[in-house]
Amino acid sequence: MASSELLEEIVSLIKKKGPITFREFMELCLYHPRYGYYSGKRVGKEGDFYTSVSLGPLFGRVLAKQIKEMLDHLGSRRVVEVGAGWGDLARDIVSVLDGVEYVAVERMEENKVEGCIRWLTSLKDLEPFEGVIISNELFDALPVHVVEVRGGEIQEVFVDWDGGFKEVLGKPSSPDLEEYFRELGVELPEGFRTEVNLDAIGLLKAMSEKLLKGYVITIDYGYPSQELYRGYRSRGTLLCYYRHRAFDNPYVNIGEQDMTTHVNFSALMLWGERFGLKTLLFTDQLHFLLSLGIVEEAKTLQERLKAKSLIMPGGMGEIFKVLIQGKDVIPRNLLGSKFLPSWGISLV
Repeated sequence: MASSELLEEIVSLIKKKGPITFREFMELCLYHPRYGYYSGKRVGKEGDFYTSVSLGPLFGRVLAKQIKEMLDHLGSRRVVEVGAGWGDLARDIVSVLDGVEYVAVERMEENKVEGCIRWLTSLKDLEPFEGVIISNELFDALPVHVVEVRGGEIQEVFVDWDGGFKEVLGKPSSPDLEEYFRELGVELPEGFRTEVNLDAIGLLKAMSEKLLKGYVITIDYGYPSQELYRGYRSRGTLLCYYRHRAFDNPYVNIGEQDMTTHVNFSALMLWGERFGLKTLLFTDQLHFLLSLGIVEEAKTLQERLKAKSLIMPGGMGEIFKVLIQGKDVIPRNLLGSKFLPSWGISLV
């Protein structure tokens, strides 16, 4: 099944300008204002996937503990959530943080005010501030370029149409694609296919430009480079989700399925440092939420079951990572760093 209107628009575009980058294809599938996947709500039991937030307010209440500590350190009350979706996490956080000034940034929404939550469609509309920026499962949903190594050189995957979608390889559309791997010190072997999330770097830069002083909390699934580019991931990490089932074919269910890729946390840390965002903590969701007292916070049997899902080893607790970066802040032990896995990073 596919959105016939969106399919027609993509095919028309290809016929007009020739093969398009996979990034442009993914952008249209997910974010077309009328027919894109995120123009409709598909989260939870009736949708295509579960998130930490869709399991209930427990996740937001626990995360609010870390945010409160940061705000108290800063003497600020401003929280900005980028990629706020339909506002579930925002409402969960403001329900337990008194006096917080909460800005929800979501490209699929409109500028408005909902209680103590101010909605913006773009970071560009936000004034510079001191406080905390958070994102939950945002970077994995950004459109990505796809590349393959052929003849020892980086080739980019383009999407063409010939009675059906087909992939063609060509010269990279931007020199930044090859520079990306040089900066990370990564040399991909012949035949290796993977994704490059240049949008993530651009978004991180935009966050830093708006943040005068404070913290950036990124919660998402992914790995550092040394894990992300292992041989068994030689076909990349792109996955599509349709009615709670995972697929690896992005050329079906056009506009009707989610498309995600694993986040390269090494890239976020490397470019973050260049943008003035110093890495303070990198851990997994299991150890982060345990440090924040999720077990004690779960009061009822139902919440204890949801807490188990959020911190399950081999599931959300291990797959999801937490990266905390700081700008012009004094390094200190954060509440969420009480328990660290053996590979965890902390400044103190």
